[in-house]
Amino acid sequence: MTKASTLASGKDHRQENFPVASVLLKPAARAPIMAFYRFARAADDVADNPVAAPAEKLGLLAEMRRGLSGEGHDPAALALGTVMAERGIDPAHAQDLLDAFVRDVSVDRYADWNALIGYCRVSAMPVGRYVLDVHGESRATWPASDALCAALQIINHLQDCAKDYAAIGRVYIPLDMLAAGGARVEDLGAPAASPALRATIVACARRTQDLLRQSAGFAGQIRDRRLAAEVAIIQRLAESLTHRLLTRDPLSQRVHHRPYEGAALAAGALVGQVFARMRA
Repeated sequence: MTKASTLASGKDHRQENFPVASVLLKPAARAPIMAFYRFARAADDVADNPVAAPAEKLGLLAEMRRGLSGEGHDPAALALGTVMAERGIDPAHAQDLLDAFVRDVSVDRYADWNALIGYCRVSAMPVGRYVLDVHGESRATWPASDALCAALQIINHLQDCAKDYAAIGRVYIPLDMLAAGGARVEDLGAPAASPALRATIVACARRTQDLLRQSAGFAGQIRDRRLAAEVAIIQRLAESLTHRLLTRDPLSQRVHHRPYEGAALAAGALVGQVFARMRA
C-alpha cells in the first residue's frame, strides 16, 4: 500500500496562518505539540490529495489510526502515539482528528452552520484541547478554546474557499447561507466574488466574529503565562483576519497577513497580555 508520506504536500508549520509551537511556549511543550502537528499535517495531506482514490486515502488514514496504538507502520502516528502514552494524554483528540479527515474524503458540502460547526468539533477543537492537555490546563478552558479553534478553522475555509473548490471540489461555506444570499457553489470558480457570494462570505465572517467574542477571555483563563501569550496573539490575528474578510474579497484580494503585518499584530497582543497579567 502507498505510504502517507508519498502524498505529502511539503507544507510545514512555518506556512500555517497561525503560530504552531512557537518559541513563546516552554521547550518541554513544543515537542509533543509538533508531534501532533506532524500527524495532523500528514493526515490532512492524505485527505486533500487531488489525485489519490478515496479507497486509497481511507486505507492510509486507517493505517494512521492503527499507528496511534502502536500498530501499523506510519511514523507520524507511531510517534504521536508514543508521546500520548508517555504523557498520559487522552488519545481521543487524535482519534477525533482522524474522524475529520475521513469525513473530508467523502463529504464535500455542508448543509448549514450547525453542520459546519459539527465538522469543526472534530477537525479543529481537538487541536486546542490537546495543547491544553499538554500544558496541564483545566478542562474548564475548553469552551473558550473550542470557540477559538472553530473560528480559526472557518477563517481558513473562507480565505481558501476558491482554492479548495478549484483543487478538490470541496465547499465549506454552508449551502443554506449560499442559497439565502442568492449565490451558487459555482460562483467560487469565478475570478472575483459575485455580490451574492460576497454577501455570503460577509455573513460567515460575522458569525465567526461571534465565535471570537466567545473566546475573547480565553488567554486570561490559562495558568501557563507563555501559552496564554501565544493564545492572545492567535486571538488578535484571528480578529484581524475576520475583519479583512468583512472588507476584502478572498477570490480576488489578499486576505492573509504579510509577515510584517503578523509581527506587528503579535507584538501588540503580547504587550496587551503582559499588562492584563499585571492588572490581574
